[in-house]
Amino acid sequence: MKIGVLSDSHGEAEGLERAAKLLNEIGADVLIHLGDDSADAKALEKHRIKVIKVPGVFEPAYEDPSIPNRLIEQFEGWKVLITHTSTSHPNDLEDDLKPEELIEKHEVDVVLYGHTHIPKIDIKGGILLLNPGHLKKQDKKGFPPTFGLLDLEKEEISTQIMDFEGKQKFRKALRRSKC
Repeated sequence: MKIGVLSDSHGEAEGLERAAKLLNEIGADVLIHLGDDSADAKALEKHRIKVIKVPGVFEPAYEDPSIPNRLIEQFEGWKVLITHTSTSHPNDLEDDLKPEELIEKHEVDVVLYGHTHIPKIDIKGGILLLNPGHLKKQDKKGFPPTFGLLDLEKEEISTQIMDFEGKQKFRKALRRSKC
């Protein structure tokens, strides 16, 4: 199963569309938008791929208890936390999932997060953490626009961060523990 991971489009439809088009060509089964601005994810629906989204911490939707700020989804037996931040945030609602607790207790296998606009793949304690970067033309942190791709199989996850030309920037893999 292939999952496209997008974050921090901030209303820039061109970047979002370029990434979604590449992910569609690659054969993504699901597109995940990690917020800022989660309303941008509406434009992804035209690709006829399942879309999952969460709001960014400064979006009005983040304050609405009827909209989940964090989700845990299961793909190919892997538990995936979908969140805008990799840690709790002062704007969290009382009942929001706490990423630190989920990671510490190994209740998730993968954490997908955005917010920092810095593309990064890390493996900590057997948990894969992916920040796909941002989709803006210009960003004050100096990183070019990027997005993520997860390729999930029962025993292994391969992940990469790509640019708008489809060139791989970072890559890591995680094998399921035999415990």
